Amino acid sequence: MKVLIVEDDSAIAANLYDYLTSQGYDVDLATNGPAGLRFAVTQTLDAILLDLSLPGMDGLSLCRELREQAHRDTPVLMLTARDTLDDKLAGFDHGADDYLVKPFSLKEVGARLEALIKRYRGRVVARQLRFEDVRLDISTLTVLRSSRTLRLPPKCLHLLRILMQSPGRVLGREELETQVWGDTLPDSDTLRAHVYTLRRALTAHGEDDLIETVHGIGYRLVAPHARAS
Repeated sequence: MKVLIVEDDSAIAANLYDYLTSQGYDVDLATNGPAGLRFAVTQTLDAILLDLSLPGMDGLSLCRELREQAHRDTPVLMLTARDTLDDKLAGFDHGADDYLVKPFSLKEVGARLEALIKRYRGRVVARQLRFEDVRLDISTLTVLRSSRTLRLPPKCLHLLRILMQSPGRVLGREELETQVWGDTLPDSDTLRAHVYTLRRALTAHGEDDLIETVHGIGYRLVAPHARAS
């Protein structure tokens, strides 16, 4: 699961980063509002830990931009020293999903984060992603389509996981390349080749093609009956 921390206090950010990575999360970190918003709208995230007092853009403004302008429903857990009822209500009014007052327990952060992600990813049961007749077991990295097991190269497996975490959403080429290859971006044909390999594995026995190419933009996972004409 991928989480973004937006926090300008280096000690708090480091504690959160170390704890969440120790719990198996893939963590990104932004130390100001504009950078946090940029991460939030260009990355595929499972949740955001958002401080309110940030340089460049405060957390309330960032959250509102995320909801109203970028139309992202990524769960947001606000972390702040402001503890009045009005402060909490303002956070919820701007689109936060939960609110935790500093100082906080790292274990409580982890518990609230896990609860938010479970609600957001309601289709994830027993560490499994499901879409149509495809199942991906996060723990064992086993992929099944109906009753057959798919043998996928590691990068294709990662690509499938990203697509299954956001079914129906168009994922841009740059976003997918960054998610799969990190800072070492591949040449222009590498992503296309991996999508072809993944598509061929998914449809090897004549099954419906679940990957739609959105020309000039990227790809999305979509049910055949919902495919754009």
